[in-house]
Amino acid sequence: MLSISEFSEMCHLSPQTMRFYHSEGLLVLADVNEQTGYRSYTFEQVEQAMLITVLRGTGMSVKLVRRALDKPDAAPALLRQHSAEVRHQRQAQDEALSDARECFNSWPEVRLRHVPEMTVVSKLVPGPSAGGDQYDWDEADAVVTATVQDVVKTMESCGAVVSGTPWRTWASETPEQKMRGITAEGPHWLVKIPVTADEKAIAALSGDVEVQVFEARDELSIYIPGTSSVAKFGTAFSRLVMHPLDAAYIDISLMRQLLHDDGVETTAAICKLDETDVVG
Repeated sequence: MLSISEFSEMCHLSPQTMRFYHSEGLLVLADVNEQTGYRSYTFEQVEQAMLITVLRGTGMSVKLVRRALDKPDAAPALLRQHSAEVRHQRQAQDEALSDARECFNSWPEVRLRHVPEMTVVSKLVPGPSAGGDQYDWDEADAVVTATVQDVVKTMESCGAVVSGTPWRTWASETPEQKMRGITAEGPHWLVKIPVTADEKAIAALSGDVEVQVFEARDELSIYIPGTSSVAKFGTAFSRLVMHPLDAAYIDISLMRQLLHDDGVETTAAICKLDETDVVG
């Protein structure tokens, strides 16, 4: 038998960690003398302690470690699952670090620009799955991306060519879209893709896409790196609304989000004030 101090030294585990593992059922004391209170482990438990240390070193939770110890045959599958989760977490952390560097090295600023007239292909994005308590921004992004890829594939099959950065905008072009857009089920978004195509290619496009003319306009724009989020959209919206304009205002109903590979650019059309807009 090994005393707590001997076991602690041999396995490089602090007494606090050993008490925690005991309370979690991972490394239970082998014996407690009722008369003296002397607590001890067996030498065979050194191997168990070694396995626990190795598994915990990977970042596995106590729950997963217990499952791996209880069912050794399942341990390889659990390690593969955990390895995939660790890679995903590392990727997310790397992206967050990149976003942080971009934000602080080049703080997002509002810019004024002119957008020329262009031909675009528009498609309604399917709504999210019903039943969620909150709007799932990640799910919405995934569906938007899939819709863009689907439209691009359809366009290319008809001989059309993508001629600019795709974007998404609120689905509010028809009364029906406006009514459904305020429900949880949606759909909430339209994707727009600039296109160069002849009449034959346009005629060959399927009925679930619509060819439109995007009118030339002046707009304010702000680019924020990384994946989109409610907080980033809120930041962009606030910056655009608060940006000073001379005898003009932005039309938030004409906002769009350009979907760059490394970030999202939010824009809003600028409307000039005229005499009819002036009260008194």
